Amino acid sequence: MSGQGQRLNVVPTVTMLGVMKARLVGATRGHTLLKKKSDALTMQFRQILKRIVATKESMGEIMKASAFALTEAKYTAGENIKHIVRENVDSATIRVRAKQDNVAGVKLPKFEYFSEAGNGGEGSTGRSNVLTGLARGGQQVQLCRSAYIKAIEVLVELASLQTSFLTLDEAIKATNRRVNALENVVKPRLENTISYIKGELDELEREDFFRLKKIQSYKKRELERQMQSAKDFAEEQVLENFALQKGIPMGEAHNLLSMENEKDEDIIF
Repeated sequence: MSGQGQRLNVVPTVTMLGVMKARLVGATRGHTLLKKKSDALTMQFRQILKRIVATKESMGEIMKASAFALTEAKYTAGENIKHIVRENVDSATIRVRAKQDNVAGVKLPKFEYFSEAGNGGEGSTGRSNVLTGLARGGQQVQLCRSAYIKAIEVLVELASLQTSFLTLDEAIKATNRRVNALENVVKPRLENTISYIKGELDELEREDFFRLKKIQSYKKRELERQMQSAKDFAEEQVLENFALQKGIPMGEAHNLLSMENEKDEDIIF
C-alpha cells in the first residue's frame, strides 16, 4: 500500500492524538463523499455516452437525407439556387445559446438551438419564403431547408453531448485522483501517525510505571535502613545503660546480655 510506513512528524501527546483522530474522521468522511460523487459522475458519463452513440447513428441518416435534399433542390431549381438563397438571407435563422447543468457539483456546458423571426425563419414576413425558388423548385428548396434544420439540431445536440462528455471525463479523473490520494496516502499516513502516538504514549506510561516502582523500592529500602538504624541505636543505648549500671565495660555487658537472651533447650526448670 502506498503510504505504508509513512507518518506525520508530530509530537506524541494526548492532544495531538485527538487532533489526528479528528483529521482521520474528516478524511474518511471526505473519502466517502468523493466516492459517491465519482459514482454519480460515472453514471452520468455512461448515460451521455449512450446518447452520443445513438445521436451519431441517427446523424448519418439525417446528413444523408439533407445532402440528397440539396441535390434534388439543385436539380429542380438549377445550380444558381445557392446564390439566390444567399441574396434572400440577411442573418441566421437558427441560433445557439449555451447554459450550464450542475451534476454532483460539476458544471456541464449545454448548447441548445432556437429560431429567431427573420429572413427565412418560421413565421417571418421576409421576402425569402416568398421569392426563393419562385421561378421553379420552390417546394424542393423548402424541403432542403427543413432537412438541414434537422441536421443542425442533431449537430448542436451532438456538440453539447461531446462537450459534456469531455468535461465529465476530466472531472471523473480529478475525483478519482482525490479518492485514491485519500485512500492510499492520507488515511494510511494518519493511521500510522495515530499508531505511532499510541505506541509512544504506552511507552511513556510504562516508563512512568517503572519509575514509580523504582521510587517505591527506594523508599522501602530507605525506611528499612532508618528502622534498622533506630533499632541499632536503641540496642546501643540499652547496652550503654546496662554497662553503666553494672560498672563493667561495654564488651562484657554485650556478652552478658547475649548470654541472658540465649536459652538452653536441654535444661528443664
